[in-house]
Amino acid sequence: LGRRTYEIFAAYWPNAPDEEQVVAEPLNTKPKHVVSRTLSEPLEWQNSTLVEGDVVAAVASLKEADDDGDLHVIGSTELVQTLIGRDLVDELRIMIDPVLLGGGKRIFRDDGSLKLLRLIDGQVTSTGAILARYVPAA
Repeated sequence: LGRRTYEIFAAYWPNAPDEEQVVAEPLNTKPKHVVSRTLSEPLEWQNSTLVEGDVVAAVASLKEADDDGDLHVIGSTELVQTLIGRDLVDELRIMIDPVLLGGGKRIFRDDGSLKLLRLIDGQVTSTGAILARYVPAA
């Protein structure tokens, strides 16, 4: 998680209402790695560890050491941009909502770089949103 996402999640999920425990329980119990230049240990949200210094090296090390093979980044667009730029993203899951906005925060950097992706799964929800899973193209 990036700092902003961590702060939003840490303020909400530990005390989430009963009807949201299906989401809250894994978020509260699984290890969380928080990337920040301004936060300091100890982090309040249980099972949260601060990642400091070289984020790219830290994530590469976490990927090698992870037992279940999966690291997830939720939100945290600045962190995602960095990881995509360093080829540390194995799978990208994007939800595309049927809404056109006149502005907003970019998910991807406008730096002229090109990353080719291959769709491995796609689903349309009852609301018309598309859940798409991509991997880097070979």
